[in-house]
Amino acid sequence: MTNSYMITCCSTADLPASYLAERDIPYSCFHFRMNGMEYDDDLGKSIPIEDFYENIRQGAMPTTSQVNPEQYEAMFEPILKEGKDIIHMTLSSGISGTYNSAVIARDEMLERYPDRRIAVIDSCCASAGYGLLVDTAWEKMQAGADYEELVSWIEENKKRVHHWFFTSDLTHLRRGGRISASAAFFGNMLNICPLMNVNVEGRLIPRDKYRGKKRVIREMVERMKEHAEQGAAYNGKCFLSQSSCPEDARAVAGLVEETFPHLNGKVFIVDIGTVIGSHTGPGTVCLVFWGDARTV
Repeated sequence: MTNSYMITCCSTADLPASYLAERDIPYSCFHFRMNGMEYDDDLGKSIPIEDFYENIRQGAMPTTSQVNPEQYEAMFEPILKEGKDIIHMTLSSGISGTYNSAVIARDEMLERYPDRRIAVIDSCCASAGYGLLVDTAWEKMQAGADYEELVSWIEENKKRVHHWFFTSDLTHLRRGGRISASAAFFGNMLNICPLMNVNVEGRLIPRDKYRGKKRVIREMVERMKEHAEQGAAYNGKCFLSQSSCPEDARAVAGLVEETFPHLNGKVFIVDIGTVIGSHTGPGTVCLVFWGDARTV
């Protein structure tokens, strides 16, 4: 099937490079700097993801930068030259200014290609949640959704993507100044795991604190039962991203698959990439699914 438009995204959707290549979804790379070196957030090509997290464990503090308008223009122009329109979804504006860069690029490109259309959509999502939105939009495109129909659907449904996540290592949050040294010390000593989510504005918000990973994993799956479409009868997809803690990810996935027997396939587990991971550090697991609209 030949479509009259293409879907594009950014590297911070944390989808594997092979996944994006197979579906012909172009993406623009964020960037990060670590140990005096500049890297693209290119889904593990420049530096293996596990090596990136090992550097953080050794004390590295990577800093990140967003996609600039020129990069977006370079991604958009070949598509427009083909005579196709574009639906581009960005990382949540609640945590990045990349949406504004994409809008600048869109306006420039539409001056050059006035007969084409470019929709720039703030996903209000991050990591695997952003990835789930891209995945679902692509499936709708393949099913025959026209351009305007899909743009409207994404805008109307993007806040139904739920992200619930925890971190079991507070060290990186302390290094980044996100919590105090004393809070990190006592939190790690007492095995405290904060449970967080992405709110209605697309920002990361702490919700509760639990002692021990087993407890926070149970509570995270309870949040899924509370918010997922049809509760425990949920039959949509479930994505999960993790930062160098595969055993924790498998524990969450196993409980989800046990609790929701009608899932559309197995839980899809991906790595939290280098840009999102620069802010979470290792030890983070994020559970993503379709549910009721976020209101808080």
